Amino acid sequence: MNVRRQIKSTPYGSLLWRVFIGVVGGLVTVIGSALLFAPGPGLLVLLAGLGILATEFAWASKAIRQTKNIAENFSDKIGIPLWVKYLIAALLTLASLLAIAIYYS
Repeated sequence: MNVRRQIKSTPYGSLLWRVFIGVVGGLVTVIGSALLFAPGPGLLVLLAGLGILATEFAWASKAIRQTKNIAENFSDKIGIPLWVKYLIAALLTLASLLAIAIYYS
């Protein structure tokens, strides 16, 4: 049985699950915000935290959708092909991992 469904089936399980997701997602989002000023994938961690929060909270889901729409509109405006978007994302991820490796070595 799905753990999430099992927890939510109890009287206080739904509240407990939302609190758990709020704490974990909030913590990841705060860490991502701090990483924006440090070398590393701050924006990716921040969006991951919002993604965690979006599983239970509508406002986080709306923020993720708006961020995605802004990015799509911007890339459509300047005419970036899809393969270039993937290449840029891969290179930025690789650069972030390299920066972390250099910083901690």
